[in-house]
Amino acid sequence: MNGKGSQKSARLERLKSEIVEYISINPGCSAADIVDHLSNTRRMRNHGLTSRKVGFFIPRYLKNNVMFTLDRSTGKRIYSVA
Repeated sequence: MNGKGSQKSARLERLKSEIVEYISINPGCSAADIVDHLSNTRRMRNHGLTSRKVGFFIPRYLKNNVMFTLDRSTGKRIYSVA
């Protein structure tokens, strides 16, 4: 997200709060669960995140709020609130 527009920063803050809220309600969720919640449950169609992009988004913007562990059998990241 380039630029410093107020709408862009508001959208980023809403996306961060939605992700933290979902992870706090559902600890042990994967990136696919987060994307499914944003797209289908919250109807945020234009959030622009895929399961792969969540793996880059969370360490960049939410590194102090969300932590992850690797699942031994599948190798996926399992997210929980720090």
